[in-house]
Amino acid sequence: MLWSRREARKMVVAAAGPDRRAAPRLDKVFRVYLEGETGCGLGIARNISEGGMFVETRSPQPIGSQVRITFPSENGDMIAVAEVRYVCHLLGRGTSARGPLTMRGMGMRFLYFELDEAVPSLLQ
Repeated sequence: MLWSRREARKMVVAAAGPDRRAAPRLDKVFRVYLEGETGCGLGIARNISEGGMFVETRSPQPIGSQVRITFPSENGDMIAVAEVRYVCHLLGRGTSARGPLTMRGMGMRFLYFELDEAVPSLLQ
């Protein structure tokens, strides 16, 4: 049996069920630095919440690994340690001058944040 795109989209949405996200998302895009078991790199953070975020990167770390994430700032860097929960490699339909459009990245769950002694505490 063949379905139209509209019917197929309705079935995918119905199968996905309700949104399981417990916290609201901040849909802001910003640069982060990553350090993991397979090396260091640069990433673009997206869709951040208090529990985690998605990071676009050329070389995602393995699922289950811990990654140290540095959020650069003029007021001092913020550092988080997160666990990689999923990895995705998406290939888009369009093409650019450099080839097909692709997106690689990883969904991450925050484990804890490190204190930077160089940054004065806001609580003092």
